[in-house]
Amino acid sequence: MSDRMSTQGGVSRDAAAMMRFEANKRSAVVAYILWFFFAIIGAHRFYLGKTMSAIVMLLLGVSSLAISFISFGILSFVMILPGLWALIDLFLIPGMARDYNTDLIRRMS
Repeated sequence: MSDRMSTQGGVSRDAAAMMRFEANKRSAVVAYILWFFFAIIGAHRFYLGKTMSAIVMLLLGVSSLAISFISFGILSFVMILPGLWALIDLFLIPGMARDYNTDLIRRMS
């Protein structure tokens, strides 16, 4: 019996690898939902494994919101940068999800 066809607990290695991939892959739809509700704090980037840029986005978003509230709740020009970054991410999410899933396949093989 070949390595690919050998079984562990009644499941072939290929089937087990596919199940692990399906359990760990990231969905662009979920990322868009996170983007819609929490774009300014980078939740979609955390979900897609872009931790460092997500932390920067989180700090930038929170500090911009704090500055806006300090200036009597008026959204000021400081919200332009995190808002623009979030808008750009709207178009980058499918590629980030694809990259995450491709990297996941590479790590699993």
